[in-house]
Amino acid sequence: MGNAERDVIALGIAIAAIILFVGTGGAVVPQVVRSLTGYGLGPDKVLVNALLLNIALIIFGWRRYRQLLEEVEQRRNAEEQARILAETDSLTGCLNRRSLNAAANEMLAGMEGRSKRLAFMMIDLDNFKRINDFNGHSAGDQVLQQSAKRIEELLPDGALLARIGGDEFALVVPFEKSRRQVIDQLATAIVANISEVLEINGIGVEVTASLGIADDEMGRGADGSPGDAQTLLHMADIAMYQAKKQGRNHYLWFEEPMESELRFRSEIETGIRRGIPLGEFVPYYQQQIDLQTGELSGFEMLARWNSPTLGIVKPDIFIPVAEAIGAIGELSESLIAQALEDAKEWDPGLTLAVNISPLQLRDPWFAQKLLRLLAEANFPPHRLEIEITESCLHENVGVARTLITSLQNQGIRVSLDDFGTGYSSIAQLRSLPFDRIKIDRSFVTNLIENQDSAAIVHSIALLGQGLGMPITAEGIETGEVMEQLRKYGEMKGQGFLYGQPQPATVIHDWLSDHKLLDQPQAAPASVTTSDANKVNTAAEDKADTPRQAGNA
Repeated sequence: MGNAERDVIALGIAIAAIILFVGTGGAVVPQVVRSLTGYGLGPDKVLVNALLLNIALIIFGWRRYRQLLEEVEQRRNAEEQARILAETDSLTGCLNRRSLNAAANEMLAGMEGRSKRLAFMMIDLDNFKRINDFNGHSAGDQVLQQSAKRIEELLPDGALLARIGGDEFALVVPFEKSRRQVIDQLATAIVANISEVLEINGIGVEVTASLGIADDEMGRGADGSPGDAQTLLHMADIAMYQAKKQGRNHYLWFEEPMESELRFRSEIETGIRRGIPLGEFVPYYQQQIDLQTGELSGFEMLARWNSPTLGIVKPDIFIPVAEAIGAIGELSESLIAQALEDAKEWDPGLTLAVNISPLQLRDPWFAQKLLRLLAEANFPPHRLEIEITESCLHENVGVARTLITSLQNQGIRVSLDDFGTGYSSIAQLRSLPFDRIKIDRSFVTNLIENQDSAAIVHSIALLGQGLGMPITAEGIETGEVMEQLRKYGEMKGQGFLYGQPQPATVIHDWLSDHKLLDQPQAAPASVTTSDANKVNTAAEDKADTPRQAGNA
């Protein structure tokens, strides 16, 4: 029997009890009065019992009535709580994605024919994952709560604020058509407000935000029909991504070209996930030369993507995307494994240099993964050189020191790449046991024309000599630059003067021609510029050059 049926029965019993009470009470009460005054006998016992039963039934009915009221109130509260949970974010108290879409579409419908417009904003906290990793998820939750509060404090009346997932917030803000600058001012204030240091558990946490904006006019179709909330939020999301790509901690309005760029990025993401297991990512090799003797000393491995749709894609395009989607570790391991197999066939005196991503520097298991790859390829650790970009040191010197020491304990050499472009100090160079310093190509390429660049390169060469660290100069493109570098002392060099980076098959054939494969009688060969350029000629003879994507 359901609750409703029991309620009807209880109500019927209560009504019947009241009717009987009136009837029996009308008969019993006069008898009681006459008995008390001595004018008659006492009330009939049957009627008295009936009256008492009626009273009990009335009490039961009243209690049931109160219970019904309480159940109705509880049901109403539960429904309200369910509505709140369905429409709001439990952590911040903001609206959620579903309720925002519904409310925003209502606002859009109400804007037709009026002087007001709606701005749609997407806000993403920059590097929020790092906050979770370094400070814990509880601290991350507090950052989200305080960020939501800071945003809400700035909003005008009638605006909507929602947390739509993770570290993303969305806003819908009405404004006068003639006062778009109000939205610019609001966006600037939000970015500035969020970037103020937060105190979480007594620790200062730095947070920045990237913000994208679109307004309801941008979402109109070719026929002038208004766009929906989902379309406008998507546009704002595209603009937010562009703001993040351009350096973070600022805002951008949506523009049409942004969408085609986002489609290209989506194609890159899909291609990376598909291409890694299919072996589309391959190592190319650039020669490293001893500038004093002219002898080939080794190669630096450079990543290339042999995409079936895009052609040969260079790393400045796909590496940032691989880092963003969390695929850089798998991609790097695949390339290093291939490079170790290739380099195993080279003359034992030739080294292999490999760059690692800053994200891999934070991987506590990176050294173990690298040793596993060395063991599987049976490649001598002393022939491998890992290059760490200078900008990585600014993030966590302690982690860098631990990784460098761990690698060197296994015989692997570690070099500081792109030196001169980051934040390294003399003290850091002394405290971090690097085996080599690599001068960034931006200083080397134009050192003949630019006296400042020449002075910087010369100073780094002297610094390396003073610290006992060998030097490699990147970006050597002319013989004049090479001759000038020789005057600065002993160092290695690499650049287009010695040939373009080439795939393993071309390098193998060239090494075979120069008797620099793994043979007992092989000796290091002196490599002239003309010899080096034969690598490019061999590559051109082998196949037509595929379409290139990206910068060198």
